[in-house]
Amino acid sequence: MQTIEQLRGLFEEYLEANAFTQQPKELYAPMAYVMGMGGKRLRPVFALMGAQLFSSRLHAALPVAMAVEVFHNFSLVHDDIMDEAPLRRGKATVHHKYGLNAGILSGDAMLIYAYEFIRQAENQPAIPRLLHVFNRVAIEVCEGQQYDMNFEQRQDVRIEDYLLMIELKTAALIGGSLVLGALSVGAPEQDIEKLMAFGRNIGVAFQLQDDILDTFGDPRKFGKKVGGDIAQNKKTFLILKALELAQGETRDKLAGYMSTNPEDEAQKIREVTAILRQLHIPEWAEKMKEQFQETALAALAGIAVPEERKAPLREMSLRLMQRES
Repeated sequence: MQTIEQLRGLFEEYLEANAFTQQPKELYAPMAYVMGMGGKRLRPVFALMGAQLFSSRLHAALPVAMAVEVFHNFSLVHDDIMDEAPLRRGKATVHHKYGLNAGILSGDAMLIYAYEFIRQAENQPAIPRLLHVFNRVAIEVCEGQQYDMNFEQRQDVRIEDYLLMIELKTAALIGGSLVLGALSVGAPEQDIEKLMAFGRNIGVAFQLQDDILDTFGDPRKFGKKVGGDIAQNKKTFLILKALELAQGETRDKLAGYMSTNPEDEAQKIREVTAILRQLHIPEWAEKMKEQFQETALAALAGIAVPEERKAPLREMSLRLMQRES
């Protein structure tokens, strides 16, 4: 059994061997740039973990691991364009560095290459099933992004709406990565649904941890400005739960802050954070996160493989829930 670090290293080697160095450079340089930004490589590692649950032939899962990472980065390129974001992982976003047209076209090409890597799967009879899963996940990611944009204009977003949005936008691809890796090594169909349930629930818990860190994380460890979600009026679980619990003047104050963009952004972040602490929102968020984690681990327990094969997935889930960046 390979460790998380070994799986990440295995993927990085494959990524380097399949780097986008083709011509014309105006198309491929932006693709190489965003793929070289680093990140946790969470989705390709999950794909390799999905394969490792059922087989030691990890090389068979490398093409689908590449497919999910290329797709994920494609979605980031286009998300950054929609958000007009200048930075990604502390570096200039693709459209800021190379121009808007390059960002659109290179992103389009990355989506096509994701399918090309699936086509290269060693388990050729599984390709129709791989494409079916990938297509469903890709559509859900787009649905989640649209809900996210819709929520920016809505004042009636409920907690269940938000949880559905993050399940589609974030968790579906994590669950899909696990399933694609498992299918690439011929995993039995009766375990696929449980593996998807594990991935989707861990994915929701992962996003809830992100929400917590964005507001209450240590800025020296988090790697980006704490309070960014508050500054952007994002309707995260933290804000929605606070609006549900707050009453009277406190609720009016919170709702006012989360629907405006005052000049003193730092004061807004301080005031909203204070309200969240007053209402014990960090504890509510931790409880919700733990519920999704427990549901995920219950699904993992039902998969019919030796316990030692499940250990890396348990370790990864604990790392994601306890991380500080």
